[in-house]
Amino acid sequence: MVWLSSRWRIALMVAPAIIVFTGLIVYPVIYSAGYSLTDFAGFGDPVFVGLKNYIDLWNDPFFWSSLRNTLIILVVSIVVLVPSSFGLALLLRRRFPGGGALRALVFAPAIIAPILIGLIWVFILDPKIGMLNHFLGWLGLPQPEWIGGNVLTPYSVALVFIWSSVGFAMTIFYAGLQQLPGDVIEASSLDGASGWKQLLYVTVPLMKESFAIASVLLITNVFKIFELVYVLTNGGPVHRSETLVSYMYFITFTNQQYGSGMALAVIITVLGAVVSLAYLLVLRGRKSE
Repeated sequence: MVWLSSRWRIALMVAPAIIVFTGLIVYPVIYSAGYSLTDFAGFGDPVFVGLKNYIDLWNDPFFWSSLRNTLIILVVSIVVLVPSSFGLALLLRRRFPGGGALRALVFAPAIIAPILIGLIWVFILDPKIGMLNHFLGWLGLPQPEWIGGNVLTPYSVALVFIWSSVGFAMTIFYAGLQQLPGDVIEASSLDGASGWKQLLYVTVPLMKESFAIASVLLITNVFKIFELVYVLTNGGPVHRSETLVSYMYFITFTNQQYGSGMALAVIITVLGAVVSLAYLLVLRGRKSE
């Protein structure tokens, strides 16, 4: 390889990654965007219909309710999951008896298949057969419709998502805490910074990259939530508990409106990219302050 310039060596090294990324990511997105402009129903030749599928979604109340549910899950997850997983990482970084077992216990839900997680929580949250409402009834308290209703379902899905993801996010923060420069932490201690001030003015600013990685992965995972909704409520009743992905599955594979399903897939992709980019820009802005 000595006969190649450094520029060509770099190009040859990154070429396989670019080819794989183009084949597995870029091409499917372009393919879906093309079919979103047709009336393709899974058979026959697609007919170009322009923006009709997007206009139909704009006028579809179930699209807006699924968007609302997805945004509720996103906001609740960011507000609860990011600080709680960071707090757990701070706690589990300390050495104490049983710390290793507690780390494994917190991470365990992250390796369970989402289908099984949904089944577990059905037996807890279901209004009729769930343990939670039986316990509330035993105490003489009201028994809310945790899943399947119009109000609490997205919050319940967010709760299950947080439970299943907190170990994964905690691991990112835990790895970030292990990389903190010890001399900076020690210098802040010698300068008399208390534990709380050291956390706010030293640890958190140094963890900006870990916050960005964990948050972007969280955002993209929220826009991919399907199995939890499918098992907990199947989107019902009357699509009131759909998320964007579960509603896309219904349109595409149940109603066999592939063109409309691809249009919704494009919208989900754009929304996920925009929200992730906006969040990163906010973090970068705070970092430069």
